[in-house]
Amino acid sequence: MLNVGKVIESERKLKSSRSILAWLFAHLRPYMAKVGLALVALLVGALSWLVLGQGVRLVVDQGFVAGDEEMLYTSLLIVLGIAFVGSVATYCRFYLMVWLGERVCADIRKALFSHLVTLSPNFFAEARTGEVISRFTSDTTLLQSVVGTGVSMALRSFVMFIGALILMAITSTTLTLYVFIAVPVILLPIKLLGKKVRHFAKVSQDDVASMGTLIDENLHEIHTIQAYNHEGPSVRAFDKSAEKIMQSAAKRIHYRALLIAMIMFISLGSIFVVAWIGALDVIAGSITPGELTAFVFYAVLAGGAIATISEVIGDLQKAAGASERIVELMHTQPDIPVSTLTQTTKPAMSAPEQSQDGAAILSLNKVNFAYPSVPNKQIIHNLSFEVKKGQKIAIVGHSGAGKSTLFDLIMRFYDIDSGSIMLNQKSHVELNTAELRANFALVPQDAVIFATTVLDNIRLSQPEASEEAVISAAKLAYAHEFIEGFINGYHTELGERGVKLSGGQKQRIAIARAILAKRPILLLDEATSALDASSEKYVKQALDSLMNQTTTLIIAHRLSTVINADNIIVLESGKLIAQGKHQELLQSSSVYKEFVELQLS
Repeated sequence: MLNVGKVIESERKLKSSRSILAWLFAHLRPYMAKVGLALVALLVGALSWLVLGQGVRLVVDQGFVAGDEEMLYTSLLIVLGIAFVGSVATYCRFYLMVWLGERVCADIRKALFSHLVTLSPNFFAEARTGEVISRFTSDTTLLQSVVGTGVSMALRSFVMFIGALILMAITSTTLTLYVFIAVPVILLPIKLLGKKVRHFAKVSQDDVASMGTLIDENLHEIHTIQAYNHEGPSVRAFDKSAEKIMQSAAKRIHYRALLIAMIMFISLGSIFVVAWIGALDVIAGSITPGELTAFVFYAVLAGGAIATISEVIGDLQKAAGASERIVELMHTQPDIPVSTLTQTTKPAMSAPEQSQDGAAILSLNKVNFAYPSVPNKQIIHNLSFEVKKGQKIAIVGHSGAGKSTLFDLIMRFYDIDSGSIMLNQKSHVELNTAELRANFALVPQDAVIFATTVLDNIRLSQPEASEEAVISAAKLAYAHEFIEGFINGYHTELGERGVKLSGGQKQRIAIARAILAKRPILLLDEATSALDASSEKYVKQALDSLMNQTTTLIIAHRLSTVINADNIIVLESGKLIAQGKHQELLQSSSVYKEFVELQLS
C-alpha cells in the first residue's frame, strides 16, 4: 500500500459496494444520455423475457392441453416475436454499457495520470513504480468490467427478479409465499462470505502490484542482472511472488465459489420443492398446467437473477479493493502545489527591468533542508550565496555534499525547511511552479531520453516548436550530423531510454533540448564526466554555445570546467566552506586544493 502524502482520511477507503457504485456513477454523469438509453434497453429486454412466460402459458394451456393446432402456431409466433424484441434490446444494452465501462475507465486513467504528474519527487522516492502502474492496468480494468458488464447484469437481474416475483404472485399467491421463505436463507451467505471475498480481492491486487514492481526492476536492469549471473535468484524471487499471488487468489476463489454454490443450491432447491407442491395443486385442479409452467419459468428467472446478483456482488467486492487503491492515490496531496505551464505563462525574469546586468537574479539566504523521509539528517546547512546575470557558477564538493539536492531546491522539487530562495527579488514560494521552472533549463549528468522520435525528444522543452527550430537547436548542440545519419532522420524512434544512442549522443540531444527551451538560467550537472574523449569534445562545444547565452550553475566534476568560472562554491556535508575564483581557492581552501590535486593526478 502507498502511504506517502496527506490522504483525506474521511474518503481514504470506500467502505461498501454502495459507495463504490456512487463513486463510479459520479464518473457516469457526463454520459447520462447513453445511460438513459441503456436503461431503456435494459427494461425492454427484461420485460420481454418476463412477457415470454405468458407466451409459454398460452402454448401449454391453449396449444398442447386444448389440442388447438392453429392456436399452437399463433402462440409460437408470439413467443418468437417476443424473443426477437428481447434480443435486440439485449444488443443495445450490452453495447451501451460496455462502451460506458470503457469510457469511465479511460476517464479515471486520465484523471489519475493528471494527478500523478503533480506529485513531488518525494512521493516517487517512497512509492514503487510497479505498484503505481498497476493502478492504471489491473485496478482500472476491474472497474471497467464492473461498469461495463457487472452493473448492467445487476440492474437487469434486479428488474427480472422483481418482475418475476410479481408475476409469480399473480399466477399463484400460495406458491409465491413458499418461495419467499427461501429469500432470507439466500441473503445469509451473501452477508457472511461477501466480506471475505472483498478482503482477499484487495490482498490479491496488492500482490499483483508487488509483482509488477519486480518485473519493472528486473527488466529495466537486465544488463546488470546478466552481468552478475543473477538470473537464477531473479527467477526464484519472481516465482515466490507469483506463488504468493496464487495463494491469495485461491482463498478469494474459494470464498467466491462457495458463495455462488450456496446461492445456487438454495435457489434451485427452493424451485424444485415449490414445483413439487405446484404439481400436487395441478393434480388437485387448483391451477392449470400452463399456470404451473409459467410459475416455474418465473421462478427459474428469479433464481437465475439472484445467482447473477450474487456473482456481481462478488465482482463488486473484488472491485472494492481496486477502488480503494485508486481513490487513495487520487487523494494523495502533493507536497508542493504544481501549476501547469500555458502558452501565456512567462518566466519570472522575462521583463527587461528584471534582468539587468550586475543584478542578483538568484540568491539563497540561510537555507536549511532535510529530506522528508529522513527528517533528522540535514542535507543543506545554513547555505547562502547569490548568482548574477551572465555569471558561470561552479559548485564542487565530494559525493554527498548536497550538490544535486541544491538543484532540486532551486527548482522547488522540495520545499526548504528554513531560509529563503529568491528569484529576481521574489521568493520562489510566491511564484507558481510553472512560472518558476520556466526560468531553468536542466541538463543532467545522465541524459533522459524517451521512447519516441528525435524530434519529440528535443521538443520536450517546447512542444509547439517548429521542426526548423528543432533542427537549429540540434545544430548548435552538434547533434544534427549524427541525427541526419539515421534512416528516418529526426523522425527516428529512439527506443526505450534511448537504447539506439551512445552516451555522447544522448547528452547532445539533452543539450539541444535545453537550447530550444531558451531559459534564462542553465542548471548543468556536468554532462561530460562519463564520456570518452571524442564524445566529450562535441559535448563541450555544445555546452559552450549554450552557456554563452545564459546564466549557468554547474555541478563540476572536472577541473577544466571550474578554472574559468566566475565564482566557485565549495560544499562539504551541505555547508558552504569557501567560494571565490580558482586561484583564490587554491590558497584559501584545503578541500578545493584536494579536488584540484585529485584531478591533476
